[in-house]
Amino acid sequence: MRRIVANIKNVVIVGLGAIGSIYAVKLSQFDPQCVTVLVDEGRKQRYQREGILFNGERFDFNYLTPQDVKQPADLILIATKSQGLSEAIEAIAPLVHEDTVIISLLNGISGPTALAERYGWEHVLYAFFTGHGSTRVGNAVTFDGVGTIVFGEADNSHYSDKLQRVVDLFDQAHIDYDIPQDMLLAMWKKFVLNVGVNQASAVLHASYGDFQRNPQALEVATMLMQEAIHVAEAVGINQTETLLPWCLDFIQNMPSDFKSSMLQDIEAGRQTEIDLFAGTVCELGDAHQVDTPYNRLFLKLIRALESAD
Repeated sequence: MRRIVANIKNVVIVGLGAIGSIYAVKLSQFDPQCVTVLVDEGRKQRYQREGILFNGERFDFNYLTPQDVKQPADLILIATKSQGLSEAIEAIAPLVHEDTVIISLLNGISGPTALAERYGWEHVLYAFFTGHGSTRVGNAVTFDGVGTIVFGEADNSHYSDKLQRVVDLFDQAHIDYDIPQDMLLAMWKKFVLNVGVNQASAVLHASYGDFQRNPQALEVATMLMQEAIHVAEAVGINQTETLLPWCLDFIQNMPSDFKSSMLQDIEAGRQTEIDLFAGTVCELGDAHQVDTPYNRLFLKLIRALESAD
C-alpha cells in the first residue's frame, strides 16, 4: 500500500548569502511561518540585531541554531559557500526525517553526491541556481529578480513523489523553477560555464561585457570550458556537443556590467570556490586519463591570487 506523504510546510534554509536570501525572502512573503534559517549563535544574534536588507527592505526571519532544533524539516535548502558544505551536512542532521527533501544550490557538481553519501538519494535532489544572481555587501542584498532553481532527479521523464512535493511548494510560493528531463546534462552546462567564466574572470578581472567585447578574453574562457567538456565526455554525460554552444549563448545574453561570483570574491579578498571548478576538473581528468593543463594552471593562478597580500 502506497504511503501518503504530506505537503511541504516547514522549510529550513542553510546559508543566508546572495542566493539563500533570495529564497528566504520569497518563502517569507508566501508564508512567514513556513521558513526558518539555520545559523550559528553568532550569526543569529547579528541577524536579529541588524536584519537583512533585501533591495532596501528589511526582513527579519525566524532563526534557529542546530542545538535548538525541536522538529524535523520537510525541505532543506542549502545555500552556503562550498567551504561551508561539510559543516552544513552535519548541522542539518537533527532536521532530517523519513520524508525530508534536501536540495543544494551550491556551485559545482559534487554537492548532491556529498549529501547523498550522508543521507541517501531518497532524500536528495540535484539542483542549481541560474540567472543574474545577486550581490551582498554586509547585510544588504541586491537582486534584480532574474533567477531560477533548476532541479530534479537524474532523469525527470516521470516526477518522483519528492520532486512533485517541491514543485507544489514552488508553485504556491511563485518561485521560478525549471525541471529538465536530463538533469545531469543541465548540471554540467552550469558547471562548464562556471569553469570558463568564473575562473577566466577572476584572473583577467573581466565582467561579462569584457567577454562579449574581447575575443581574446572569450577564448581564454573557452579553452577552460573545452577541457571540462572533454571530462564530461569521459564520465559519460550525454549530448556533450550542446555544452559549449549553450555556454557561449549564456555569456552573450548576460548584462554586460555583471561580474562572476569568483571575481567578486577576489576583489573582496575572500576565499574562492576554485576547488569546485578547476579542482574538480583536474581530479576527474586524472581519474579518467584526460589532460587538463589549462585548468591546472588556473588552479595555481587563482590560489596565488587568494594568498596575495
